Amino acid sequence: KFHIGEEVNVLFKKLSDQITRSIKHDCLRYDRECSDCVETGFSKALLFLEKIVYLREMLAKDVRAAIDGDPAAKSPDEVIFSYPGFFAIMIYRIAHELFKMEIPIMPRIMTEYAHSQTGVDIHPGASIDESFFIDHGTGVVIGETTIIGKKVRVYQGVTLGALSIKKLEDGSFDLKTKRHPTIEDEAILYSNCTILGGKTVIGKKAVIGGNVWVTESVPPGSVILIKNGNETRMKRG
Repeated sequence: KFHIGEEVNVLFKKLSDQITRSIKHDCLRYDRECSDCVETGFSKALLFLEKIVYLREMLAKDVRAAIDGDPAAKSPDEVIFSYPGFFAIMIYRIAHELFKMEIPIMPRIMTEYAHSQTGVDIHPGASIDESFFIDHGTGVVIGETTIIGKKVRVYQGVTLGALSIKKLEDGSFDLKTKRHPTIEDEAILYSNCTILGGKTVIGKKAVIGGNVWVTESVPPGSVILIKNGNETRMKRG
């Protein structure tokens, strides 16, 4: 208990310092007076520490999803120490909690670091439920407003992106509109498929085959494949 307490204390000091720096950077950027940045850094770091047990439980389920979904995974240790998809998910889950706390800059730096190390690009704003598995990982892109349900499996090269977005009259983008797709529970997205649009929903237990381009919703249990150059739709048994 003493050792764990000391580790948490060190984590708190590092995390509160980094959160404070992120907030101060935003104050300088927008020319605001930085009056309570340190206090906010402390309070946000304490709030994050309360989420550690939850994060551990979520990551344990992600490891189990890898074991259940990949016959090449021989043990939880192998997944934790060597799977780039799991590394990217781990960083994402931490960054996502910081993103929800509205901490500037820092969550995106974290996920872009994971991107540089693994080739997996997950925006910290995406919402990803438990037991998520990315196999191989390289080239996966998951956009900011993506919603992913439980027990979803994704392979390399999958893009969950946005369709072209028109700018508002002032030249800015409408960030309140959902731009990226929703993937329901137990869907499987095979390599290099592209799913675009905020209104696009991939139904529960649907399978999207490799290299398929999807811009409209797919009913639960559907299988979408490209066969002999043509799209094929079928229902899972």
